[in-house]
Amino acid sequence: MDKNKVNVPKIRFPGFTDPWEQRRLSDIANLIDGDRGKNYPSSTDFYEDGHTIFLSATNITRNGFSFESNQYITEEKSNVLGNGKVEINDIVLTSRGSLGHIGWYNNDIKSLIPFARINSGMLIIRSMEAVEPSYIAQYMKSSLGKRQIELISFGSAQPQLTKKDMSNYKISITKKSEQDKIGFFFNNLDNLITLHQRKLNHLQDKKKGLLQKMFPKEGEKFPELRFPGFTDPWEQRKLGDIAKRITRKNTELKSTLPLTISAQYGLVDQITFFNKRVASRDVSGYYLLRKGEFAYNKSYSEGYPWGAIKRLERYENGVLSTLYICFKLSDVNSNFLVSYYNTNNWHKEIAQRAAEGARNHGLLNISAEDFFDTKLTIPKSKEEQARIGEYFKQLNNLITLHHRKLNHLQQQKKGLLQQMFI
Repeated sequence: MDKNKVNVPKIRFPGFTDPWEQRRLSDIANLIDGDRGKNYPSSTDFYEDGHTIFLSATNITRNGFSFESNQYITEEKSNVLGNGKVEINDIVLTSRGSLGHIGWYNNDIKSLIPFARINSGMLIIRSMEAVEPSYIAQYMKSSLGKRQIELISFGSAQPQLTKKDMSNYKISITKKSEQDKIGFFFNNLDNLITLHQRKLNHLQDKKKGLLQKMFPKEGEKFPELRFPGFTDPWEQRKLGDIAKRITRKNTELKSTLPLTISAQYGLVDQITFFNKRVASRDVSGYYLLRKGEFAYNKSYSEGYPWGAIKRLERYENGVLSTLYICFKLSDVNSNFLVSYYNTNNWHKEIAQRAAEGARNHGLLNISAEDFFDTKLTIPKSKEEQARIGEYFKQLNNLITLHHRKLNHLQQQKKGLLQQMFI
């Protein structure tokens, strides 16, 4: 086998045929850690705004830099620190905690954050002139680059990446002109991914705001925002008056698809969600749920302190553990109720009925009888229910579309990183 054939990536830009060579990171970049001496900032040195951002783990994610939550130090404090000042085109690597997250301090980031310093859980990788910094950053984001990080940190009681560890990090490089093209290509792809992420975030924020405005606040009967032509006060109804509990068992094995409720994605196939089957092999004793019917998951999780209520939409039917409370509607618009349970308006009713302090194995202790005794504030008009339900259905479809586009781009980048590096 031709050795040079091995040392080339599967996909290359036209005009490049030379083999790549493997180099140690310390041969092509300077590794710099932060100031850990007596002048290292204490909690009293941090401000919500200021001259120099003192980077924390929240600022460098698996997707790069993030500046939603920042802490600053003064210019005077920054000046007494030694190492750790971030310069243009530096690469910042998290070396403790969430290992291996990468942020490239390019012109766009510097224009947003003119002055930055790393904390003691980070390293700066400052490339030498012969190597394009964006190329190093993209290589380290590839599956090959991430795998090396895992191997370096594996086995430590407290996983971390030291300067010595990273100095031996291996990176395959090519001539500068090809590095430039690869770096430019992936930077443009990153910008496209960021643009789609912002669009998705905007839609999700819009939905969150509208859910707050289009449903009455606690103790009120009128929402802040309504469709024209509707003026009547909303009314309180017990869930048991507008829905009927489902206890049908899967005795005839009409479905062998075990479902689980994801607070974020709704009722989904267990195997898809967990990457394994959690349900028992015999599902004849499970509830049989049909498309359009609802289920309440009493399991609480981050952001969902009172569980989640979702409608089956993805499949014609499926089976659920009898720990779930299942129901179908009799006297309310289905799309409206989907939207209603996306708000927090129902939480207080659950909280009042859940047994005081009783959270067994992650499950809220609320009986089916108490659950169906919960009160909902809903429009008297079926037409208004339908308008609200349809509006949020369309908005959810748009969010799903943008989510798919974003996921497609992320998967496309992942595949290209695997094929354009060695």
